[in-house]
Amino acid sequence: MDAKFLVLGLTALFIIPMTSTVFAQSTYDVNIPTGAASPNSAYFWQSEKDGSTTGDVAISLGDSILWKNADTAAHTVTSGNVEEGPDDIFDSDLFGPGKSFLHKFTESGHFDYYCLLHPWMDGTIMVTAGYSIIPNVGKMTGDGETFFDVEYDFNRLLGKPLINIEQKSITFEILGEPQSDNNDLELRLPSDLIDGNFVIWIDSEKISDFEQVKDGDLNIVFLTVDVDSELLTVMGASVVPEFGTIGVMILIISIISMIALSRKSRISVKF
Repeated sequence: MDAKFLVLGLTALFIIPMTSTVFAQSTYDVNIPTGAASPNSAYFWQSEKDGSTTGDVAISLGDSILWKNADTAAHTVTSGNVEEGPDDIFDSDLFGPGKSFLHKFTESGHFDYYCLLHPWMDGTIMVTAGYSIIPNVGKMTGDGETFFDVEYDFNRLLGKPLINIEQKSITFEILGEPQSDNNDLELRLPSDLIDGNFVIWIDSEKISDFEQVKDGDLNIVFLTVDVDSELLTVMGASVVPEFGTIGVMILIISIISMIALSRKSRISVKF
């Protein structure tokens, strides 16, 4: 009997450490460098996770970010953005030189943040559980009411994309250092965002070695991306509508106004 308990005890010693590592959570430092209070500073953040200075950090669900103030000025780390203001998810309040602010992320998604005193200091924490998500793609295009979430699986980060309506294309910035040796990218694009047979460029080179699969309302693209690539452009036959209902109304009003002004100018000339 004693031998049985001894075996069970030894087994538990091996199992417990293995189990705890599976659910391990990490804390990543983001430093605010000296001079960040100036808009002319070379950079405003420095991530110790991957060495990036964009303020964009990809972490897993349950991880934490520790912002450290190495500047000579006080700052805030406030969730939200300059255009829409704070969204009340987290806020460091004012913290001075040598101080820090810790926040644990318990929900997946993209969390923008900035400094209330120095609004040029902004960044995004990307929290993933499965696919990474780029939210609100297309919101700044067209009527502002038609936008989508874009999912992807990749060992680097994809920044918020730039939509070119005339070219019917979407360009993603490729950010950060590779987190694994697997350089395959799976990009899941809603058909209402971009559709048709795709043409793809990586940086300035057109590529043909990719696969496009239609899955319901999604266009799923599979391709391999070199570790030093910086830009990915996808061109389709259609992109998020240039004009929604509000946009069409504005266009019609603009045309009517132009016609009215044109007629008025001709009348003025006759007199």
